[in-house]
Amino acid sequence: MRLLRYLFLFACVAFIVWPYYHVYRLDNALGKNDMRTLEQLLDIPAIRRNYKERLKGGLSLPQPRPQGADSPLAWLQQNLRRLGDAALEQAITLPWARDTLKEATAQATDERPPYFMAAITFAFFESYDRFLIRLGELGKNATHIRMTLQDKTWQITDIIR
Repeated sequence: MRLLRYLFLFACVAFIVWPYYHVYRLDNALGKNDMRTLEQLLDIPAIRRNYKERLKGGLSLPQPRPQGADSPLAWLQQNLRRLGDAALEQAITLPWARDTLKEATAQATDERPPYFMAAITFAFFESYDRFLIRLGELGKNATHIRMTLQDKTWQITDIIR
């Protein structure tokens, strides 16, 4: 029975440490400009989806009138959505994410060269499969990074600036 308790305790501690290991890998990848590791740690389509949701929340497009899809307003709304998706596809890329993380790190710490781990002011679980990292002081233009457990690894799914 004691062995089972120790195994359970070990499993809990390992699960808690697991996302911090991926944060350490991210710090190394940013420091060495290791794009292969960054590609494994970043879920670019999820980051695009989250940016798109935030843009939709801030941009209220007029609803088309019931006349149908031929109305100029419906046509304009459809083209704005299509252009927005294409712009996100072109703007949010792996190099953009790397540069954004490096810039946020540089703003959040006085160390030179700036290290990702040194810029972290908060890092803990939001839920069992979500981990939140804050770079910089809360209320002082901090950057929030959300990691999500996907396919047995923690990946960055949102960068909130």
